[in-house]
Order: sequence, then C-alpha cells, then structure tokens
Amino acid sequence: MAEHDITLTVNGTDHELTVESRTLLVHALRDELGHTGLNVGCESSLCGACTVHVDGDAVKSCTQLAVQADGSEITTISGLGEDGEFHPVQEGFQREHGLQCGYCTPGMVMTATELLEDNPDPSDEEIREGLEGNLCRCTGYQNIVRAVETASDLMDDRAEAGGD
Repeated sequence: MAEHDITLTVNGTDHELTVESRTLLVHALRDELGHTGLNVGCESSLCGACTVHVDGDAVKSCTQLAVQADGSEITTISGLGEDGEFHPVQEGFQREHGLQCGYCTPGMVMTATELLEDNPDPSDEEIREGLEGNLCRCTGYQNIVRAVETASDLMDDRAEAGGD
C-alpha cells in the first residue's frame, strides 16, 4: 500500500505524518494524532459523529481520505472553544441538556457551529434541516434544537458585548 507524507494543522498545531493512501481522516485524527473527541460511528457518512471542520467547513471525516486533507486546517470539538472557555454552541448544549450518552454530541456541535455561522438566527425548522445529517439515538432532538437556539442567543450576546 502506498504511503504519503502529509501535513495537517489540527486545533492550531501543525502535524506531519505518514499515512496509507486509504487512511480515512477520522482514523488519522484519532489513531495517529490522538484527537479522540470525534467519534467513529457508522463509517458510511450516515451518523455524523465524526464531523470536524476542514478549512472552516463541517465535514464528516469518515468520508474524506487523510491525503485529501493534506495542508488543511482542521478543528475538532476540543479545539472549538478559546482560552479554556466553551464555544457558545458547547455552552448551549450544556445549558439545555442537548445530549444524553454524548456519543453524537461532538458531531452535532460541529455541525451546529457551521449552521450558526451561515445563519445566525435560524428557525426551529432550519435547525432541524441543518442537523439532519447527524443522528442521535438517545434523544427526541428537542433539547438539541433548544441548545442551538440558546447558542444563537449566546453568540448574539457576545457579539453585542464585543461591539461587533
């Protein structure tokens, strides 16, 4: 199997690694670099538990080869907050109990973050549509929708406080 040298910037840290051509990004991140905040669920892009941001876009990392991400900037759930503080979406999930077992939560949070960047004030329907590629087997999704609504409010509050 052919091997490739690649460089990934993960949560602000540069990493050089050698991967086989067939190595999925999710496995490079978890197994090679130790970023275990993202989860391996279905490995067929159905569940979204492995969602990360690649160059600012939410990507199911089980659908991308590590070599395709060469030179990319990747943010995982653990790199989302700043200065030891939760990102507003993480805080929203905590406040509204938007999780039960927590397995899907990293992917939900990463997807919701991109949703709110694209649409800062989504309706319930837009939230549900935005998250439809992420599955949760424990909840009825209502707390997750509330968590995203709360995150939207928190982001507004922080923008107003910062003068943006």
